[in-house]
Amino acid sequence: MVKPLTGTRLGPRIVQLIAGLLLFGVGIALMLRSRLGVPPWDVLHQGLAVRFGLTVGIWSVIVSVLVLLLWIPLRERLGVGTLLNAVLIGLTIDLVSAVLPEPDAIAGRWAMLLGGVVLIGVASGMYIGANLGPGPRDGLMTGIARRGPSIRLTRAVIEITVLAVGWLMGGTFGPGTVVFAIGIGPLVQFFLPRWDRGVGLDRKEEKGPAQDRTASR
Repeated sequence: MVKPLTGTRLGPRIVQLIAGLLLFGVGIALMLRSRLGVPPWDVLHQGLAVRFGLTVGIWSVIVSVLVLLLWIPLRERLGVGTLLNAVLIGLTIDLVSAVLPEPDAIAGRWAMLLGGVVLIGVASGMYIGANLGPGPRDGLMTGIARRGPSIRLTRAVIEITVLAVGWLMGGTFGPGTVVFAIGIGPLVQFFLPRWDRGVGLDRKEEKGPAQDRTASR
């Protein structure tokens, strides 16, 4: 079931949502082109692309759809942000990756990596602040956590699992993956209040530290 669009300032919230999702995709593309490692879910997408063909972005969309199917037994409700998240990030990853240069110098690769992580932090604050529905992977984590385990434990188990599977299939686990894991929580904590549209981010299903509600999309 899709949640109805409600709340004040809906137009600006939708614009903010879309801008955040597009920037998120750009951030992932920057990390990919740095060749220094990507977030756990994107290690999986990259591994799937290496093993079965297609692109990282297309696998991001496919995995998003498969994860949304897992929402059915968890009785999670979709938002417009959930559906846009599932599609826009993956398409943006492919479009931006196709035009981004792949630097050879290590300084350029690290600059690209760090820029990508910061951009993902900004983008996460934007799309969560729009409050129009969690990303497919975040909804999976919160849905499972409501049935017993904590969000932190649920997130750790899921992300370690997808990271391991992706790495075994050829995805890039590297220093960038570690930088992302360490840095994304504080970045989201900083940027989220600056993008909060004032419609309330403390709903029951979204309670918890900012780093537990985002960055996995």
